[in-house]
Amino acid sequence: MSGRDSSWWRARAARVAALAIAIAAVAAGCGGSGSNGSESEASNAIEKASQEAKKGFENAKEELKKGAKEAEKAVKEGLEQGKDQAKQGAEKGKGEAEKAIERAKEEAQRGIERGKEEANRAIEEAEKRANNSGY
Repeated sequence: MSGRDSSWWRARAARVAALAIAIAAVAAGCGGSGSNGSESEASNAIEKASQEAKKGFENAKEELKKGAKEAEKAVKEGLEQGKDQAKQGAEKGKGEAEKAIERAKEEAQRGIERGKEEANRAIEEAEKRANNSGY
């Protein structure tokens, strides 16, 4: 049973106790000019029901406090988890960006090397043609 369920039952018990007080009060008032024993029993019943109602209200109040503390703790933990996950995501993103930059640099270097090779071949080809044509 969760804390929420138990606080509902405690609050229900407090309402039942309050109802018992009201019934006992009505019963005591309707007794007419009965004996002092009946009035004393009714008075005791009212007092007992009153004490039970107070206990129920106190228990419900304590359950609410516990629930509020647990909710606050859960919110703080959730915020910390979110903060940690965001930090991890940022680190992962940073790492991915660095890898992409490295790949781009490597690809650029390969492009430069291929360009140099093509330029050298073109120069050699031009020199061969120039030599073959008599220039």
